[in-house]
Amino acid sequence: MNSHLLQPLVDLFAAVPAWQATLLLVGFSLVLAFVLEFVVLRSLLQYTSRTKTDYDYIVVSELRLPVVLTAGLAGVYLLTQIPSVTEYVLVTSDQLDTFFGKPSLSVIVLAWAFAANRIINRLVEEVKDKGSRFDFAPVLSNVWTLVVVIGTIGVLLSIWEYSIAPLLGAAGIAGIAIGFAARDTVANFFGGIALYFDDTYKLGDYIELDSGESGTVVKVGIRSTTLLTRDEILIVVPNSALNAAKVINQSAPQRRRRVKVPIGVAYGTDIDAFEELVEEIAAEEQLVMDSPKPRMRFRNFGPSGLEYELLGWVGSPTRAAKARHKLNREIYKRLNAADIEIPFPQQDVHLRGVDSGPGVVDREASERADSRPDIGVTDPVERPAEKPGSGDD
Repeated sequence: MNSHLLQPLVDLFAAVPAWQATLLLVGFSLVLAFVLEFVVLRSLLQYTSRTKTDYDYIVVSELRLPVVLTAGLAGVYLLTQIPSVTEYVLVTSDQLDTFFGKPSLSVIVLAWAFAANRIINRLVEEVKDKGSRFDFAPVLSNVWTLVVVIGTIGVLLSIWEYSIAPLLGAAGIAGIAIGFAARDTVANFFGGIALYFDDTYKLGDYIELDSGESGTVVKVGIRSTTLLTRDEILIVVPNSALNAAKVINQSAPQRRRRVKVPIGVAYGTDIDAFEELVEEIAAEEQLVMDSPKPRMRFRNFGPSGLEYELLGWVGSPTRAAKARHKLNREIYKRLNAADIEIPFPQQDVHLRGVDSGPGVVDREASERADSRPDIGVTDPVERPAEKPGSGDD
């Protein structure tokens, strides 16, 4: 199997006798492999071992084996392609290619495929513990391994001259069938990849969905993402649903969260003293951050009182509800102690009496009649009229 890239080298040895071509190619390959192993690669390994990161060392150490094997087996493969060599051996050129050329080329392909897979896997192991940003890296490592395996099988079949067209057709049909049967799984998988590259959230973030669920991200998987609610309930959300939903990340770009506490105060209150007192309460609360400082804002003239809002910051979204609870309690107690009125809606109801008239029933009398108990009222009995002059004897 000739290669266009190697054709000039094959033509160079075409006029050289077989024994000289064999000696030159094998000797050159062995010398090149020796130089690469003991001079170039070892020097690179010593240099990369002293750098700040381990990434370059991983790449060089994993490429060491395929580079040396390629240099050593290149001569064997070229010998099977040179006509002057194939014509003077006891076996046919096809047999020479089958027993030496294709195996040597297959070993080279396998070595490079193994190295490529090892490089990615080791880099993933190196970065996966360096922050939640790389939590999805193992998934990409598995995808890369699958791609390398499929690609290597295809290249090896091509080297050994097996037609892969029927396999591609069968794989296409199988892919369509699997796609229909597992469309939800496929959608969740690619949805998870999209969420990872978009950096929508990471482990430890507190997120809210447009469907109403909220919680802390505790696990990001291939198929789904797991949230832990404030009630310590786990919610498993498919990645495809998250990819299509509106996600509010309360922990990004910073983990601090603004807390708003609405407060009402009665008309006529000294608002300067009122604002100073509430800001002092917020400053004393440990859950409220000192910077930015908490402050009061006069929002509206309400129907029942003056409408204010206390604005402050807490360290994380999960502290907002507790901070609001503690602030409300302390504000209520301190305002009562300072005789500052907290207004609430009130309504005065006025009742107007209605005079009785023709056709109008006295409601009060009716209610009194209805409140009396039944005393056995019976239907009246019709009696015959008495005749004049009749009576008891």
